[in-house]
Amino acid sequence: MKKQLQLAVGLLAAFIGAEAQKPDTAWLMVHYKFTHVGDTTNPANPWLENTVLFVGKNASAYKSYDGLVADQKFKKAYAEAVASSPDGHLNINRIGAGSRTQYFQYPAEQKLFTKDAVMVNEYLIEGPMPVIDWKISSDTATFGGLHCQQATGHFKGRDYIVWFCPDLPVHTGPWKLNGLPGVIVDAHDTKNTVIFKFDGVEKMAPSPKDQSVGGNKEDKDLPPILRGLNDDPNMIAPPARYTKITQKEFDKLRAAMEKDPEAFAQAINASVNRGDGPQQDHVMIKRGPGPKGTPGAVMNNPIELPEK
Repeated sequence: MKKQLQLAVGLLAAFIGAEAQKPDTAWLMVHYKFTHVGDTTNPANPWLENTVLFVGKNASAYKSYDGLVADQKFKKAYAEAVASSPDGHLNINRIGAGSRTQYFQYPAEQKLFTKDAVMVNEYLIEGPMPVIDWKISSDTATFGGLHCQQATGHFKGRDYIVWFCPDLPVHTGPWKLNGLPGVIVDAHDTKNTVIFKFDGVEKMAPSPKDQSVGGNKEDKDLPPILRGLNDDPNMIAPPARYTKITQKEFDKLRAAMEKDPEAFAQAINASVNRGDGPQQDHVMIKRGPGPKGTPGAVMNNPIELPEK
């Protein structure tokens, strides 16, 4: 456990500038109702979450809509706490809502960036875009005024049925789904235990300049607890400043946190408190259950299954 905590602190200090992908501008949002039955012995209590796909000309970003809403609420609470605490010692709770994992797809470059987090620390994992062998059928349907075609494919141990819109010619979709000649607007596996149900589409409006706490600061100048909360949803790009990490290293960090959350939090707090700004050990981090359900201790049906 000690080595794992040392790894956590070491990785926290390993911030490097990203070899940034060219930013893209989102012009469309596709909303989904995400459902995942993680425990097949308890199908009546799945993980439910509102998610959104920001679609640009050359890239996309898939995020938890519930998480974005929660971030804005926390930012407001943080600003109020700073204003009422002249000594800089904050005593507020940040209740997590929704998944903190985000996916950035670059179809033309065949790159996938996964942004994930352990407590207040965010990490970026770079990898290739998954290749899915789709079979496009002649079946058509309409979703929110979008004319779509059906396709089927096998991915990560599951058979998927999806609907994509050729009129939106970006080869992207929710989560890691991709590779069709149009945006995937609805998808589910054949057992209906993983579902990305279409929940609306809307055009993006220009984002107003954020004047709340930290709104005029570069992300790198903010306390760790606020980093990432000023992201402009119109801009599609992995974080410009991140901790570069492999999937294997990230899995070790998460396992260390889940084994002993208190000790892990103490190690992280000790590494981020430098005396410049509010002390982070007065900001309590709690993981909320989300809109409904929770992955819980039982996970016999992960979203990615081993291939037989």
